[in-house]
Amino acid sequence: MASTQRVAMGEGVTWTVVGEDFRVAEPVEQYLEYLRSRDCLPNTLKSYARGLALWWTFLERRAQSWDAIGVTELGTFVGQLRRGSVAEDVAPLHDGTKAADATVASRARAVMGFYRYHAARGVEVAGRLYETVKARPGSYLPFLEHVARRTGRRSSVVKIRVRAKPVPVLLPDQMSAIREAEATWDAAGAVWSGELRYRLLWTLLEETGLRLGEALGLRHRDWKTGTGTTAQVEVVHREDHPHGLRAKSGHRRVFVGSALDRLYGDWVWALCEAGADVELDDWDDAYIFCNLHRGRRFAPLRAESVYKHLAARKQQVPVLPPDMTPHWYRHTHATALLLSGVPMHVVSRRLGHADIQTTINTYAHVTEDAELRACADWQRITQAWGSRHES
Repeated sequence: MASTQRVAMGEGVTWTVVGEDFRVAEPVEQYLEYLRSRDCLPNTLKSYARGLALWWTFLERRAQSWDAIGVTELGTFVGQLRRGSVAEDVAPLHDGTKAADATVASRARAVMGFYRYHAARGVEVAGRLYETVKARPGSYLPFLEHVARRTGRRSSVVKIRVRAKPVPVLLPDQMSAIREAEATWDAAGAVWSGELRYRLLWTLLEETGLRLGEALGLRHRDWKTGTGTTAQVEVVHREDHPHGLRAKSGHRRVFVGSALDRLYGDWVWALCEAGADVELDDWDDAYIFCNLHRGRRFAPLRAESVYKHLAARKQQVPVLPPDMTPHWYRHTHATALLLSGVPMHVVSRRLGHADIQTTINTYAHVTEDAELRACADWQRITQAWGSRHES
């Protein structure tokens, strides 16, 4: 059975795939190295490695060479992905837990990307897994669409339809509950009691829509406090985070409110009281979210630690959804902005989406539902209609 293998490198962590003989799957490694050269994020590499490890397992189970497959094998693989039986010697006859459409699509996308890469390198079988198609006219036309209509596009012969689902959001009382569970202000002593670090983190995610990796990668120089102007946080693309975290999009500024800015100031004060200003060689270069109780003091906080902490909080705060993740804050932030009338292109820029179409595909249902609800008051609509005819 093939598996993914974590590889620690000088500049961070990456992933590869090893076969059941514990040797690196060379064709897969060639593709993953190509992705590394394109500066793909570590999490993207990890996801692709998982999908390709399943594909390699599928091939090993069938004793089949990777460059001697066709559409039939790909279809069988997708079916096993849905059933979760790729690594099983015997296919189950009962209906078990099925993989989500998005998971199946993600794994299949890794495999098709692998063959598209090898098609460009001249592997004959890989070229037969793609076809040239011409797009139909539609409302959304990307840049240089007129060129694509003449030449056509290379499209995978294996397509997986992902059913669109509303994004999960948090309610105001839920976000308030976890903030209060983390830390509270003691007016008598004029001090915070509890985990101020996590109160700042949850508030930052709630009010900015940052990805968790972007938040954990912030350094003190990135937080521009409001001194007569609106405070802002700068999201900067860097590649030197000890845990491999990087901003998914390029550089952007996210303006924040005065309450959040003051909370950051309180956290800076708490760090100084803990001795950070003495122990750290370069304050501006230090990470905002850092270790205090475990591990090396003031070293950057791991994403795994955040997930572990959140799991414990969900046990303590009953109103929190059991399947809540930090990414829910991002969906909540975008949803709240759209419902308050902020234009889609502004939300897209604030979230750091590379293409506004990503924002539309993810959150179009938010404005659509709001517009459809406006049609619910039929009496008001018909009264306005009648008044126009009378005039």
